[in-house]
Amino acid sequence: MDLDTVRTFVAAADAGQFQQAAAELAVTQQAVSKRIAALERALGVRLFTRTPRGTELTIDGQAFLPHARELLRVAERAVSSVRTGHRPLRVDIIASRGAASGLMRGFHRAHPDIDLDVVMLFDIETAVAAIRSGEIDASFRAVAAPGRPFPEDIASVRVLDEPLQLLTGPAHVLAGARSVPLARLAGHRIWMPGIVPGTEWAAYYDDLVARFGLTIEATGPNFGSDALLDTVADTPALATFMGGDTRLVWPAGHGLRRIPVTDPTPVYPHSLLWHRDNPHPALATLRAHLAAATPGHDAAGTWMPDWVIAR
Repeated sequence: MDLDTVRTFVAAADAGQFQQAAAELAVTQQAVSKRIAALERALGVRLFTRTPRGTELTIDGQAFLPHARELLRVAERAVSSVRTGHRPLRVDIIASRGAASGLMRGFHRAHPDIDLDVVMLFDIETAVAAIRSGEIDASFRAVAAPGRPFPEDIASVRVLDEPLQLLTGPAHVLAGARSVPLARLAGHRIWMPGIVPGTEWAAYYDDLVARFGLTIEATGPNFGSDALLDTVADTPALATFMGGDTRLVWPAGHGLRRIPVTDPTPVYPHSLLWHRDNPHPALATLRAHLAAATPGHDAAGTWMPDWVIAR
């Protein structure tokens, strides 16, 4: 059903005259008559009758009028849902407990008037495709893994270098350390189930292993963070890496330890990605907030892979 004919019908019903409806719609009276006639043919009923004072709705016209108004309201809501500045800002944060989630919570606290849609996409190819199609406005990612060309229409800025920490159970040999040099972790079993080959975080840990001679095991099914914490707490021979800004809660009886890694401190680089032509006004506000709220990059005594884009 053509919305222009529905809009014309409602205007004519409210005005009671085709001539007045034509003036309100900035069209000719003949155009109004043609649109009403087309709508009547489509519905198979008469909607108006002529009177000495103008037009009146028929019984069918009276029955159709509230539905016509609702059609126009639904159409306006549909347009508003995607109109720049009216729809929520859609941002991919990868995981609900990670650093990106914390950054977006801080943004929401600072700008509660901005509507947000938060999504969690899996890999960088999916995220970039969603940015290019307009499905999302921005994504937090590590940019860019080796062998993966960075699209020219996608912009990025590094927003956070997140230090890694060692997570151990209470019986681990390093559990009592206040900090641990990265080189001292060689020979220790670091268990990280869920690292998927081809992802940017897999590329990051591959480089970390190659550079410092570490042993990272990604074997076994990934039952999620709770199962990981249970296993590390009960297994003295295992430890895992955890982002310093990752928010996890575990039972007090686990006795888990979060130990800073030093000399150097491996940091995970979080960048914000967006389409260069994205006009959403809240996107600029998000970028300004992140620039002001996050510390500087490339601090002395830190390490990250050579392929990370320094911008």
